[in-house]
This record gives sequence, C-alpha cells and structure tokens, in this order.
Amino acid sequence: MIIRNLENSPKVPFDLEAFTLHSEKHLELVHLQLNPQEKLEEHKNPFDVIFFVAEGKGILSIEGKNHKLKTNDVIKVTSDKNRAWINNSNTDLRLLVIKLL
Repeated sequence: MIIRNLENSPKVPFDLEAFTLHSEKHLELVHLQLNPQEKLEEHKNPFDVIFFVAEGKGILSIEGKNHKLKTNDVIKVTSDKNRAWINNSNTDLRLLVIKLL
C-alpha cells in the first residue's frame, strides 16, 4: 500500500501545476491547481471527467456555457464536450480531477 500526496506523486506531462495521485486501468485521480487568474484553455478529452472543487472557486466553461463552481462542488463533463477552466479569483483553485478511462 502506497500513500500518495503532492510531494511523492508524478507531475503530469503538461505545463500545469498538476500531479497524478492514483492511476489504474479505468480510473485516474489528478490534483490540479490553478493560480489566481490562471486559465486552462478549451480542450476535449477522450474520456469522461468528474471535477471536485477541493478549494477555491472558478468558472468551468462547457461548450461555451459558464458554470460558477466553488469549494465542495462536483460536476461531470462527458468526453464529447469542450471544456475550459479559469480561476477568476485572488486565491488558488484546487481541483480533484477524476478521469473515467
């Protein structure tokens, strides 16, 4: 059994403050941090994703429709949808990204 945290988890291979906390055949957990005013540009994934807002608030755009999310909110985005994040606050936005592979 391995206890994972941000110090001992691998960084994702993108220019993001994100770490893979757990990975197995059909599931991956990623901790993603967006600094104040930072954006994650619009993109699509070939898998469904569940976002859990662990800390902070931000705007998740899905197919051009904005959703204001805050601490403890959860939302699922299916693989066929374009999505983008913006941390429009003055504090960090921390997300648990649950990838359903």
